[in-house]
Amino acid sequence: MPDHLNPATEGSSGAGGEASEDRPKGTVMPAEMIEVSIDAPQFQVAAANPERVEHGIAVMFMIGLLGFMGFGASYWQNYSNFWLGITLGVGFFGLGVGMVAWGKYLMPRGPFSEARHSAAPTPEEQQAFLTDFTSRGKVAIERRGFLLKLLGAAGGVFTIVAAFPLLRSLGPLPQKLFYRTGWKKHSYLVTFEGRRVHEDDLVKGGVLTVFPPDDIGGALSQTILIRLEDASYGDVVTAPGRKTWGPKGYLAFSKVCTHAGCPVALWQKALDELLCPCHQSIFKVGPGHPADAVFGPAPRPLPQLPLYIDKQGYLRAQAPYNEPVGPGFWERGAD
Repeated sequence: MPDHLNPATEGSSGAGGEASEDRPKGTVMPAEMIEVSIDAPQFQVAAANPERVEHGIAVMFMIGLLGFMGFGASYWQNYSNFWLGITLGVGFFGLGVGMVAWGKYLMPRGPFSEARHSAAPTPEEQQAFLTDFTSRGKVAIERRGFLLKLLGAAGGVFTIVAAFPLLRSLGPLPQKLFYRTGWKKHSYLVTFEGRRVHEDDLVKGGVLTVFPPDDIGGALSQTILIRLEDASYGDVVTAPGRKTWGPKGYLAFSKVCTHAGCPVALWQKALDELLCPCHQSIFKVGPGHPADAVFGPAPRPLPQLPLYIDKQGYLRAQAPYNEPVGPGFWERGAD
């Protein structure tokens, strides 16, 4: 019987041609690891002219770098969203196109394959595999050092620009900002249009939002002017030490709510009360009532602005607010 048909000879030859009696039955000889030179075909790049591709990628990385720098400058100068979008888009476009082109045209094409015969390779096999694997990326990187530097520069600029919100958007610390408003001694009371308020401008029971001339529209300087309806009030004394603060029924209080800073914009004439519409804080106004907080979450009265009427009949401030306006524990008490 021919040997190839003889069951007695089955498995007598295997990998390497060794006889079955030289190894246990069912085992497989380890595949031989073949070291690949960097000049092997699989290490060749896809680009027909790698140098020209390198120049193109360098241009794209430079565009990305300039785009990120432009975005940083636009953000710092608070330009419009149009310029922010354009510069950031150009930065990512240049960086993305350059990286895709590098991976597609300048990285080794392969294929890279390795015969694996066991889930537990020997130390020698592991070292051979690592040497072969790391050499692929190493060759591509070492040959493209200039592009790697440009990529690092673009990524570095973007990282710095990404930190700008921590510097630009947060703005300066408030420090003593909330302790001061635009009101000064002898400041005229003016409307949002800049017109001075005369004592005859408001009817009894009327209200008007006023500002100092140097801070028209200022969030901290906004003040609500009230002319009480009861003519018997005369000069209104809201609290001890404020005898001359409310001439001819005129009272002025900060419009910034002491709870959360919302504008106290509603006047309930029948009750002589100011109402903050945000959280329904109510402040009582009138003789003996310096805008006391009588309802809602507001923790303290509204600061009162001392007034006087000059010889021409214009309303003016005797002095600035004697306490900080608005909410917050850091604002309570005089400076």
